[in-house]
Order: sequence, then C-alpha cells, then structure tokens
Amino acid sequence: MAIVQARMQSSRLPGKILLPLSEEKTTLECMLDRVKQSEEIDQVVVAVSDTEADAPLHRFLERIGQPYAVGSENDVLDRYWSAAKKFAHVGSTIVRLTSDCPVIDPKVIDRVIRFYQEGHYDFVSNSLEPYSWPDGMDTEVFSCELLERAAKEATKPSHREHVTFYFWQNPGLFKIGYFKNSSNQSSYRLTLDYPGDYEVLRRIHKHFAPRTDFTVAEIISFLDANPDVREMNSEAVRNAGWQSALKKDSIQK
Repeated sequence: MAIVQARMQSSRLPGKILLPLSEEKTTLECMLDRVKQSEEIDQVVVAVSDTEADAPLHRFLERIGQPYAVGSENDVLDRYWSAAKKFAHVGSTIVRLTSDCPVIDPKVIDRVIRFYQEGHYDFVSNSLEPYSWPDGMDTEVFSCELLERAAKEATKPSHREHVTFYFWQNPGLFKIGYFKNSSNQSSYRLTLDYPGDYEVLRRIHKHFAPRTDFTVAEIISFLDANPDVREMNSEAVRNAGWQSALKKDSIQK
C-alpha cells in the first residue's frame, strides 16, 4: 500500500499540489495517476492534515473519489501511522511517497519495492546520500509493523516531522537498503517546491501529452535536449526543508 503525504500549506509555493499541471488535471492528480500505474502497489491512500487550511484538499479528494486519512499537521509520523491503522492490515508493506513528486516513475517505484522484498530489508530508500536518482523519484519502503514501532519510539522533532528519519538515522537498529541508481542523475530536479520547479514540470507534461506513462529516462532525454528548460529550477536546493527540522532537534537538547 502506498501512503502519499500531502498538504496545502507550503512556504515556498502555497497550494502547489492543486495547481494545474496538465490541461485537465492538478499536480496531485497527475502524481496519483503515475503511482497507480505501479505493478506492485495495490492501494493508494493520501495522508492529509487536520487543519482548516487542508479542508479544500479534503473536499477535492472526496470529489475525485480518492481514499484519504486525516492526521496531525506537524507530527507526520503519527499521521502516517493513523493512515496505516485505517487502511492497512497486519503484514502490509508500506510505500512512502510525497505529493510534490508528480512525475515519479512507477517503474522506479516497482524496482525499489522488489529490492526491499528480495533483500529482506527493514527499510529501503532510493533517496539516501550520496544521492543518485533525480530529486522527485523518492520512494521508501518498510513494513506496517516497523511504522508502528517508529510511531511509538521516535521522540526527536525531526523524526516526527519526517517519517523515515528514525529508520535511516539508526542503522544499528534496522537493516537498511539503499537502492542506488546505476548512473548519477542527482543533478536533475523533478520535484515541486518553487515556481521554477512548476514551470519545468509543466513543460515536461506538455511535451509528453497525452501520454502519462513516460519514464524517467525519457524525461532526462527531454531535459538534455532542452537545457533552457532544465535551467529554470537549477538554483533550487535539495531537501531544503530538512534544516528547520534538524534545528528543532538541537533546540530540544
């Protein structure tokens, strides 16, 4: 089961997930369409916050018939666990995805899931350092039981705000797998956080329309052939939001 975290509030690009990305669909819809092309995922749930700011998102998800669960805005780990308790079952595999990755490749998702299954890992990610995949292909996999453990044990602010920090920051407790790309594509940015990102993603969707099954390799070929498009978000910083969460950890000490 995939759990996609989503919210309307964003300091850099407010309401970004409901911005129109194609002629007919929002960023979030395009992302969900991509995820549902996965061969390994049997259910997709969106985890949203319980704030008034997310009320329009609740109504939107209801309108399009998308299952969702409501939880804490800042304690995202608890929000994930609430979603899992509502929709998952014992033994479920949880795939963590974020709504700001609207061109995520379902084939990449499947490869990460199979890597997790074949290696008998506790936790697998394709977005650990040193980065090798484009920003926007982020996929993480773990069991429902491990999510419950993290929800009960994790205490640091960063662990509560970022669902999987507790896993990869404790390699002594968990068997961690890094699904590394065969070539370094980390300089490509395919996530949505800034206005420049939005323009890049719009250009990508327009180029491939009406197709929705284009691969990450095809996206990279398009960007290589159109360097002016790739430069539109070249100054953005990867995982900029992590710093504020880590700063809270130091304050807690």
